[in-house]
Amino acid sequence: MDAGGTCDARESEGKELQGSSSNKTSRPYMFGALRANWMRWRKLQNIEQRGRIKVNVNGRLCPVELRLVDEAITGDDGRLCSGCFRSSLFGKFKLAVTSHGMISPTDNVLVAFSGGPSSRVALQFVHEMQHKAQKNFIASRDKSLPVFGVGVAFIDESAINCVPSHEFEKAIQDIQLIVSNLAPPAKELHISPIESIFSLDSTDGRNKLKELLLSITDVTGKEDLLQHLLMISLQKIAFDKGYNKLVLGSCTSRIASHVISATVKGQGYSLPADIQYVDARWEIPVVLPLRDCLAQELNMLCSLDSLKTLEVLNGPCSGINGLVSSFVALLQKENPSRDRTIVRTAEKLTPFHFNRIPETDDHNDHLSSLRRHKKFNLKSNESIPSEFFCPICSSPLNKSDLQSLSNLESCQNSAEFFGASCCPSCQFQILPKGDSSMEHFHSLLPQPIIARAKDGSCGTGSWLREQIKDCLLSDDEDGT
Repeated sequence: MDAGGTCDARESEGKELQGSSSNKTSRPYMFGALRANWMRWRKLQNIEQRGRIKVNVNGRLCPVELRLVDEAITGDDGRLCSGCFRSSLFGKFKLAVTSHGMISPTDNVLVAFSGGPSSRVALQFVHEMQHKAQKNFIASRDKSLPVFGVGVAFIDESAINCVPSHEFEKAIQDIQLIVSNLAPPAKELHISPIESIFSLDSTDGRNKLKELLLSITDVTGKEDLLQHLLMISLQKIAFDKGYNKLVLGSCTSRIASHVISATVKGQGYSLPADIQYVDARWEIPVVLPLRDCLAQELNMLCSLDSLKTLEVLNGPCSGINGLVSSFVALLQKENPSRDRTIVRTAEKLTPFHFNRIPETDDHNDHLSSLRRHKKFNLKSNESIPSEFFCPICSSPLNKSDLQSLSNLESCQNSAEFFGASCCPSCQFQILPKGDSSMEHFHSLLPQPIIARAKDGSCGTGSWLREQIKDCLLSDDEDGT
């Protein structure tokens, strides 16, 4: 009786399985998932039996390599082991470089190195790309693709930072050792004092720099002007030494802080220009390959790979910049993904035309540009509008900012015209009040800033009228 009942039950189960075979849409997915889980379990059992790792209730396994996660890796990326974490971080860097054409075989790139974790990781990843390109070049027969060149730039801020001389000399030696160890290929290190953009004489340049900073009463404006001077110094090195790309280590956390601080300072119109992967408004285009990496991730990688950093050279921020940095750091402690949320929200703003690498006449660059446009659905530069930039911070000006310039077409006072050429944020936080103070401030500015204002004033009349024609009254209107 029981045996017969068992046979009947088996026959009925077999019929049900045969009848359910018609449902072919769900079974492959079901069996595929079961097989994947089975293989995963078997791999875990084999690893345990070999004694490679011991899994306990408190241990966490990397979902890729099935290894225990390193204790040093915490937070949002604590799911990966050290090897997979590094591969993931380098993958973000490589995707940003390839998808936006940041580095091509014929380029000569300059990496800005400040001593912090972000610039250290950027330098390391660029070196690894260059080293791999050199190995491929040696292994290839036709030698068709050259190896891009890499240089390193460090801006000496000892004229304004209160760093003891022996500590600064030790930091310079460490920087030289870091760069020399990143070979082959060899990389040239450029160390330039920030006061060199004021005068060839170091003493005169240092005095002008200190006097210029003392003329600014706003703490935030003083910090912002110093950042603009750093960018001008990097641009000068890149131009004088023959580089065609400037690599910065700005990461997601740094950009998130800039989004909030720029909003507070009233720089909403120019904000999209500062947060993109590429910024070609400068004479040497600026690229941000670490834009998708968090500061926490970069600090973690420096710790795991023992990448030496120089925190002594990075002074703390104050004013609006310091408050925003503290606020963003607090948000990240509560939720590590807050930085990405801030940047993704700002990404919805429309970028400017100069937020892409300019196309060149080089055949290899042209082919790679076509492939990149096709793969990532990018539009070509069909019509490029003109822009007028602030001579201090290079922010693009909107039509309302340009109306004051149209009234100064015949102005003979260069200081007055310079002040009107600046963006509202620089006018409020950097420029002094009063005609005499403004003339003194204008006389202390470095030549690159003065030249930028003069270049912008050439042909300004007709160009400005074209830009703000919708805001101007016609001759037969009295304005009432």
